[in-house]
Amino acid sequence: MTLEALLAAKATIVGAWFVCFFIAERIARAAPPQGSYPRLGRNGGMWLLVLIASPLIVAPLTEWGVNHLIWRRPEMLTSGMAGAGMLIISLVVLDCWTYWLHRAYHRFPAMWRLHEVHHRDEFLDTTSAVRFHLGEVVLSALLRLIPISLLATPLSTVIIFETLVLCGAVFHHSNVRIPPVIEGPLARLFVTPSIHWVHHHAVKSDTDSNYAAVLSVWDRVFRSKSPTKRTVDMKIGVEGIEDKGFFSLMLAPFRKAGT
Repeated sequence: MTLEALLAAKATIVGAWFVCFFIAERIARAAPPQGSYPRLGRNGGMWLLVLIASPLIVAPLTEWGVNHLIWRRPEMLTSGMAGAGMLIISLVVLDCWTYWLHRAYHRFPAMWRLHEVHHRDEFLDTTSAVRFHLGEVVLSALLRLIPISLLATPLSTVIIFETLVLCGAVFHHSNVRIPPVIEGPLARLFVTPSIHWVHHHAVKSDTDSNYAAVLSVWDRVFRSKSPTKRTVDMKIGVEGIEDKGFFSLMLAPFRKAGT
């Protein structure tokens, strides 16, 4: 499959997945919506900015890294079974890297200022999954070049991983009511809304927990799983800080912390 075909498949899969959950959370809500239209405008504006900038910045940066920073390409990548094995290994390693990168965004003040824009959302739904400051998106793409270069990861694998992460983000940010009998077993392996909503709880100890993106195992292995149970009325956002308008959010990382 060509690069163009992979990118088209990614856009189609993620777009269809988003639309399905956007509709589903209006049919079977877990919690009543809050601040609907202004909030959707903010989140949609940030998503639009990333969509415009990605083919101009993020995609070329990733492609350049794959083409120039890979220091070796194992022969096993050229064989069918070994190639499939390396695909799985690469996806797992990239997911683990994403877990630690997420922890770094919460640990280092300069990184947190970018990531805080995502956490200031005072309600969670599918649009929260695409609410990220452009600076964080670019920085994450840049830092992801480290495991990509060490693993000699093909661009096709990176695109597959991006598709999984985006679909996972839409799912675990969503406001869809999922029966416990389904979500309970699913959460043993994957990040679900019951796990990630706690990460967005406006209590710092919970905000600094549950960092996993796709596989939920990382929080158990690295002891960052919160004991808090999700409730539909839990306060979402950043403790002691309110959400702001689109332009204020874009400038927030460059202002005094907490403003």
